[in-house]
Amino acid sequence: MKKIQLLGVVVAMVTLHSCSTVPLTGRRQLSIVSESEMQNAAAQSYTALLKDPSTKVINNADATRVKQVGQKIAAAVTKYMNANGYGDDIKGFNWEFNLIDSKDINAWCMPGGKVAIYTGILPITKDDAGLATVMGHEIAHAVAKHSSERASRAAAAELGGGLIGVATSGKSAGTQQMINTIYGIGAQAGAILPNSRTQELEADHLGLIFMSMAGYDPTNAVAFWQRMAAASSGSQKPPEFLSTHPADATRIAQIQRDLPEAQKYFKSTTGKPVK
Repeated sequence: MKKIQLLGVVVAMVTLHSCSTVPLTGRRQLSIVSESEMQNAAAQSYTALLKDPSTKVINNADATRVKQVGQKIAAAVTKYMNANGYGDDIKGFNWEFNLIDSKDINAWCMPGGKVAIYTGILPITKDDAGLATVMGHEIAHAVAKHSSERASRAAAAELGGGLIGVATSGKSAGTQQMINTIYGIGAQAGAILPNSRTQELEADHLGLIFMSMAGYDPTNAVAFWQRMAAASSGSQKPPEFLSTHPADATRIAQIQRDLPEAQKYFKSTTGKPVK
């Protein structure tokens, strides 16, 4: 029992002394993995992906739109972050945007601003505002250092798992298996998965603000996510509590609640009245 109590003390100390704050939202996050290392690894992986013979990087009108929308958001975000004391949060970012030929409905942004949009998502984005919704969301993941946070939580879980093994080393095999099973489920369903859902909603929130800063009306985000929900309606989805993504209804409702805040940035940027 004392060794298990020690586990709690060690994990609490790691959490207490290794935290950072997400820009704009103010959420505290675990940060024990180097962001610069994540960026270096991401840059290498991104380069390797683009050079892979199986990767077809598109250079057409759609690719030009992807670059234009991405660079517009990146410029607006960079300007805002530097002007409001968040410059260190995008230190080392070297923005890059590419369109990749794939039927997958997907897009992502690696640490450091390495973005990929798949052609499969373009019919759902439909226009620049839809594309800005996607890219604002993905850029938000990088700005909020969500990859580093997930890596930090995984490292903390591994640390905890090791200490659990020490604490149960004198127990029977059945007891060890029971405790490890409980710990494993607790680490995933109790910490890692909810954290991922928190990150998704946070990326939605920041993404609305980022697209607004770049001059794209954030009200378009609702229609985009409704189209995304419709596109995935035939696929099997796990229950929300065991999913890394929030349920479609949860996501759309949260976006609707976040719109008034995002619209302030849109009005400030464009001078257009908010309806």
